Amino acid sequence: MTENHPATRELFINGDAACAEGAISAGCRFFAGYPITPATEIAERMSLRMPQVGGIFIQMEDEIASMNAVLGASWAGVKAMTATSGPGFSLMMENLGLGVMLETPCVLVDIQRAGPSTGLPTMVAQQDMMQARWGSHGDYEIIALSPSSPQEIFDLAITAFNLSEQYRIPVLIMSDEVVGHMSEKVVMPYIAPESLYPRRLPRVAPDKYRPYQPDDDLVPSMAIAGQGYHFHTTGLTHDEMGYPVSTAEAQDRLVGRLINKIRHNRRHIIQYRETQIADADIIVCAYGITSRIARFAVTMARQEGIRAGLLQLITIWPFAEDHIRELSLKAKSFIVPEINRGQIVLEVERCAGGKAETIPVNHLGGGVLSAETILKAIRKAK
Repeated sequence: MTENHPATRELFINGDAACAEGAISAGCRFFAGYPITPATEIAERMSLRMPQVGGIFIQMEDEIASMNAVLGASWAGVKAMTATSGPGFSLMMENLGLGVMLETPCVLVDIQRAGPSTGLPTMVAQQDMMQARWGSHGDYEIIALSPSSPQEIFDLAITAFNLSEQYRIPVLIMSDEVVGHMSEKVVMPYIAPESLYPRRLPRVAPDKYRPYQPDDDLVPSMAIAGQGYHFHTTGLTHDEMGYPVSTAEAQDRLVGRLINKIRHNRRHIIQYRETQIADADIIVCAYGITSRIARFAVTMARQEGIRAGLLQLITIWPFAEDHIRELSLKAKSFIVPEINRGQIVLEVERCAGGKAETIPVNHLGGGVLSAETILKAIRKAK
């Protein structure tokens, strides 16, 4: 850091505000959204901060329009984000699929609350995890990250924007009401613009540009609207020029690439954090706020002489299936606590493939799981 760079800031703020600040640090300069508990504080923060950094804040008429506006802003060359919860997340799913098909970099934040429908608007849940993967129709891959603290949501907001630009895809931040509303110290270092992943601009003249011609990593370059490049873009199955092609061969070629650009790069995308895993017989696999509570349960189990460890999933999608398969060869049991009726536990069970027992610990929302509840499951697995 040079004397001309802004100093690192340390603020005592909640997770929603930290998410907004992380997005700004990542270069986000457009936010479109609609108020909804418990994500409204992100929009409120962005409404104040966007004018201060030369960005644009728009409150749209609903969540459908919000997601559409974000896609349009991204094509105009601006890093863009929206935030929502529960019913709003459902409304955004159609245009999330459009963003996948158009290969539009952007970030969608879901501060999860208990459902279905209106549910418990002000209370925590982790009930949208499978919707994050399969919420829009058709075959596709997605990237979804899960923070466990205000600091992590700040850091992962930056990661989300970098991944969205690198792979030309909408990236989800799957947070929850507790992380969104808890206040802690958040360290916000200066992020140099040159350290962020840049927009992958065309390296050819406008008359040579093919908007969906992939590079070696299966990701195409992306022209910015209004800078002399002519292109056609559509949610229909299309060729490398962006024009509709209604054949099975075109569908296989395009959708196969959309899937493989994520699958083939999984090892570069997936993040997780391990605590006392090396000798663990019992592995607690958790994410979001539940992983913080699970860490206490693992500590208490170790004090009782139980060889327990914690696998915190930071990247939820694509799923860390290779690593869980590897761990299943030495662990006796996986315990998967979630604030839902059982979602990610199904993925753990699939990957363990019967080599290790998979034990769900579920709570339907409205509050967090206690460390004692998770500890009881660890004892039982012993």
